[in-house]
Amino acid sequence: MFRDLGEYLDSIKARDPAPRSRWEVLLYPGILAVGMHRIAHWLFKGELYFFARFINHIARFLTGIDIHPGAKIGRHLFIDHGFSVIGETAEIGDNVTIYQCVTLGGTNPANGVGGKRHPTIEDDAILGSGAQILGPITVGRRARIGANAVVTQDVAEGATMVGVRARPTLVQVEQYQKEFTPYGTPCSEVFDPATQKLEILQCEMEQLQKRIAAYAEERDSGSADKITDERDSA
Repeated sequence: MFRDLGEYLDSIKARDPAPRSRWEVLLYPGILAVGMHRIAHWLFKGELYFFARFINHIARFLTGIDIHPGAKIGRHLFIDHGFSVIGETAEIGDNVTIYQCVTLGGTNPANGVGGKRHPTIEDDAILGSGAQILGPITVGRRARIGANAVVTQDVAEGATMVGVRARPTLVQVEQYQKEFTPYGTPCSEVFDPATQKLEILQCEMEQLQKRIAAYAEERDSGSADKITDERDSA
């Protein structure tokens, strides 16, 4: 048990540059919320619904994080800060990262699989601050949901979604294969569709400026060598 806890704390430390030790991580509200949810979920499966809800309400009061006792959560979930809501039929895989003010909310029970109102988040996904993932949809493995994005359709594996309603952005294979990046994806590496043309032009200008500078340096170096050769021959 203590080894599993140590691995859990280390997994959070690897995703958050702020804490200096495991002791600091233990004070995170997300740790307490997930720990109390484990108890509430155990009671919920035993059909002790009142006691499960009671634990849920205590956790929400202490942490500001509302996880329904029926939600299924995998290993090493990291909820950074608080004020997030996770619905009853939500399912979360392993090593998922959720930033503050995220909602895994429900829609009409008749929409999608019967009795499934909330999303499924697969392994290694990252949900940015204020993201709203609504309905019985699936967010694929290693997907990234941008801040304040509203997601109402399935998200492909490795996709990055931004905007309202959320749209996918182009992500290169090299970007997909990178390890976890704290605080999401650097803006310079993934384009926002709303400003994509402008950002592409800016990147092209930067590349041209670098090439011009390199050519100028080569020219100056060549001119200096020529002058030196002329002096030596004279």
